[in-house]
Amino acid sequence: MHTAAGPVRGFWREEFGRPSAAFLGIPFAQPPVDDLRFAAPVAPEPWSEIRDATRYGATALRHDPGGTLIPEPAIAGDSTLNVNVFTPDPAGSLPVLVWIHGGGYTEGSPSSPWYDGRAFNRDGVVTVSLSYRLGFDGFGWIDGAPHNRGVRDWLAGLAWVRQNIAAFGGDPERVTIAGQSAGGGAVLTLLGMPGAQYLFRSAFAVSAALADVPADAARARGERLAALAGVSADAASLRCVPEDHLHELQRRAQSAKRGIGALTDLLEHGLPWGPMVDGELLRMPTLDSLREGVGSDKPLLLGAADDEFTMIAETEQAKLRLIPPAVLLRPFLRDRDVRRAYLDANAEQRAKGTAAVIGRYVSDHIFRALVPAAAEARSRGAADTWAYRFSWVSPVKGWACHCLDVPFWFDALDLERVRGLAGDAPPPSLADDMHAAAVRFVTESDPGWPAWRTQPGTTRVFGGRSAPGADPEITETAYDSVLALL
Repeated sequence: MHTAAGPVRGFWREEFGRPSAAFLGIPFAQPPVDDLRFAAPVAPEPWSEIRDATRYGATALRHDPGGTLIPEPAIAGDSTLNVNVFTPDPAGSLPVLVWIHGGGYTEGSPSSPWYDGRAFNRDGVVTVSLSYRLGFDGFGWIDGAPHNRGVRDWLAGLAWVRQNIAAFGGDPERVTIAGQSAGGGAVLTLLGMPGAQYLFRSAFAVSAALADVPADAARARGERLAALAGVSADAASLRCVPEDHLHELQRRAQSAKRGIGALTDLLEHGLPWGPMVDGELLRMPTLDSLREGVGSDKPLLLGAADDEFTMIAETEQAKLRLIPPAVLLRPFLRDRDVRRAYLDANAEQRAKGTAAVIGRYVSDHIFRALVPAAAEARSRGAADTWAYRFSWVSPVKGWACHCLDVPFWFDALDLERVRGLAGDAPPPSLADDMHAAAVRFVTESDPGWPAWRTQPGTTRVFGGRSAPGADPEITETAYDSVLALL
């Protein structure tokens, strides 16, 4: 297979009784090391010999963080800016799904087996997963270095797709960008960027977590990290700090607190690392950009799980059970009427205890309130927005929690570590429904239920109270419990 930089060799495999081809670890930029560390991505040097693309490339993730819900291997090496391509027909002209992994903008890996495009290939969709620089390397403020290096990596990866995907059987005019958590935030960030519009046709954001870090906060955090390292906050000085030491300082620079204290910091100040509103690449916060009509011609599918982060609050249940939810919410919802309206709208959670209420609030604040907010921001645009809600409760975790929906979207219930998250018998019918909706959106730009604009509030509920085999549950009240936060 020939790319613009040179030939690559992948491999054929048999999945679901059908052949598909995989090409792994193809660089879309030069290794971001030495003088290119903290630089914008630079196109790879051309090669003439056939390059082996049968193994995943190096990852920006340098260590196994442990305890993550998705298996995401860390692979050593310098060439961390690469793509993985899965195609059912290298001679075709098929729609393309480009997946951007999550991990809070500090962790995650494109080499997860959950992101293998085998089921999408079965259904006629070329699938790409791409990497990007993480944490301070990708998003930290550095004097004299380009801002938003991780965002620039997304753009470079998408530019590679546009230039090269036809050689793998993909149609560059039918690209859907998709991602989960920070990857979903990346999707919305790109959707709100004027300069990114030519790179994709539609957008699919799963449990999106926006960063939109204010420039002054990013600068203060970058200077704090440099001070911890004992160097100036410029690129030349920071390049002298070993990578592993920088990663350790990154954790110290973002917050000295742990447990509930760290959670409070997150709610009050937002994600510490991620796309920065620099006034150049990102001119304004993402929702403001969407309200101005950027990306309004791009179909959008987005949604969230019911209790993304309730598991975190549940670990503190012994401490929280004697404290009324209204007391704990007071620092975040200072307006008494808003606080009361929110608690009234979440009566079902109140019956489960304080930890359930706080977990739901964290989930709402970071993920769920963004769904109606983004849908409303785009309500006057030319293209439609569709909302979904993931409500299937894990028998292992006890909640419809963060990451639980990913193997359903990918129709990958048989893969490693799914049982640890979804139990021994996750319903294949739910995976069939969700994956089919994703495929229909990628291929037809319509997942199959009424759009938000035509029926405001309309949401497809996956895994709710409908009995297996019953008609899909579609409601206009699925996100009413978050309206007090908007």
